[in-house]
Amino acid sequence: MLANMACSLIEHKRINTTVAKAKALKVFVEPLVTKSKEDTTHNRRLVFSKLRQKEAVAELFREVAPKVGDRPGGYTRVIKLGNRLGDNADMALIELVDYNEIYNLSKPEKKKSTRRAGRKKATEATAPKAEGKTEEKSSENKEDKKEE
Repeated sequence: MLANMACSLIEHKRINTTVAKAKALKVFVEPLVTKSKEDTTHNRRLVFSKLRQKEAVAELFREVAPKVGDRPGGYTRVIKLGNRLGDNADMALIELVDYNEIYNLSKPEKKKSTRRAGRKKATEATAPKAEGKTEEKSSENKEDKKEE
């Protein structure tokens, strides 16, 4: 059962299933994707012994593996959808992470990080101005007290 679900996941990049099956599928698929990162005959045979479908193995090694090559793990995502109407079973969407267009399109651009040294200079530059203002206020307060 898990082999057929894994082949469907590789072919369609996302499938709807129950939460329990999605969690079991995640444990089944992730080692196969890790093996597919290194395209050797031995790894192909190991993956084929689990999946038992030539087309799924070919797609895993040709399309999925290059896309997840730099990722250290966590190739799938399980999103809970709610309960099924017929039997009230918890449903989930399991998908390959790098194939989700919604999350991958809106990658925030890296902002240039400011160095602490730059911040200190900015605070030091404002600090003397603030001290000058406090001295003026304190001298005004002294004058007010003298007038009283």
